[in-house]
Amino acid sequence: DCRFRACDTACGTQVMTVAQLLEALSRMPKEAVVLIESGGGLSRLDALDFVEGQGPGAPAEVVLLPSMDE
Repeated sequence: DCRFRACDTACGTQVMTVAQLLEALSRMPKEAVVLIESGGGLSRLDALDFVEGQGPGAPAEVVLLPSMDE
């Protein structure tokens, strides 16, 4: 099983940073297709969206967007 999870134990919620995601992906086969859960199934990853921190202490976020072709 190659599942990777990141936990922020300070607040008890799961938080994965870009650095952790890149580290996990670097261990996967380079030709593997990236899929994400979408509407009860799996979809190919189509795009990324960057959202800057929205106020004091709010982190910047990267949103993974599924393909709408599936």
